[in-house]
Amino acid sequence: MKRGWIGSALAQALVYTFAATGIAAAQTETGPVNGAIGLQPAATEVAQDIANFHDLLLWIITAVTLFVLALLLYVMLRFNKGANPTPKKFTHNLTVEVIWTVVPVLILVFISLFSFPLLFKQERIPQAELTIKAIGNTWRWDYSYPDQGVDITSLPLSEEDAKAQNRPFRMAVDEPMYVPAGVNVRMLVTSNDVIHAFSVPSFGIKEDAVPGRINETWFNVPKEGIYYGFCQELCGTLHGFMPIEVRVVSKAEFERWVQSKGGQLASAEPAPAAPAAPTAPAPDATPAPVAPATPG
Repeated sequence: MKRGWIGSALAQALVYTFAATGIAAAQTETGPVNGAIGLQPAATEVAQDIANFHDLLLWIITAVTLFVLALLLYVMLRFNKGANPTPKKFTHNLTVEVIWTVVPVLILVFISLFSFPLLFKQERIPQAELTIKAIGNTWRWDYSYPDQGVDITSLPLSEEDAKAQNRPFRMAVDEPMYVPAGVNVRMLVTSNDVIHAFSVPSFGIKEDAVPGRINETWFNVPKEGIYYGFCQELCGTLHGFMPIEVRVVSKAEFERWVQSKGGQLASAEPAPAAPAAPTAPAPDATPAPVAPATPG
C-alpha cells in the first residue's frame, strides 16, 4: 500500500512537471475539464504568446531553482561544522557579490525581451470591427452592441435546462455573446455594482469590471466554436455562478443573429434620400421699362 502511494505521488509529480510543455493532457479550448491540468489550448494569437511565455518562464525558474538547490547542498556539505571545524573570518567577497547582482539582472533583462512585446500586444487595441460592452451585475453579465443596437442579458442555465440541452452546467448561459470569426473585437468592460472580472482563458483576456470606470481589452478568434469563461473576481456569494459563453460564428450567421435580435448591421448603408421635385423658376420681378412721355 505504501509503495503504491509513493508510486502514485511520483507519477503525479511527473505529470505536473511536464504539464506546461504539452506532454500531459490539458484543458480543451472551450473550457475546463474535470481532472485535467495545464493551460487551456489557445484560441487566439495573444493566448498562444502567453502560453509560450509561461513555458519559457517555467524553464528559467526550474534552472534557477536547481542551481540554488545545488548551492545549498554544497554549502551544507562543504561548510558544516564536521567538515570545516575552523571557519573563515571574512565577511565580504566582492566577486560573489558582483555575480549575485549581475546575473539576476541579466536574467530579468532576458525575460523583458519577451514580456514587454507581449504586454504591448495585449494593451494596444488594433482597429476594431466590432465593439461590445460587457456589464457585470450581481450576478450576471449584460452585453451591449452599440453599433448594432442589440442589448442582451446573459443568465446561467439551470441544471435541468443544461441537461435537457446537453450543455455544460454552470458554464452555459441562455443568451451567449455572439462574435464573428476572424474579426478584431473591442471589449468595453464595466460594472453596475461591485468589482467583477471578465475572463475567457482561451482568449488570453482578463479585464476588471469596475463601477464607474470602463476598461478595454480585445481579441480575435479565427476559429469558429463555443468558448467559455467566468468572473475571476470574488464578487459575492454567487461569484461562481457568473459564466461567460462566447459563440464564435461566421459573419453571415452573426448578421442573422443581429437581425433576429432586432438590431441593424453596422455596415448597412442608409437608403438614399428621394430626389427633390424640381421647382418652377420664379417669375421675373424686374418691372417692364416705361416709355418716355412725348411732349404735347
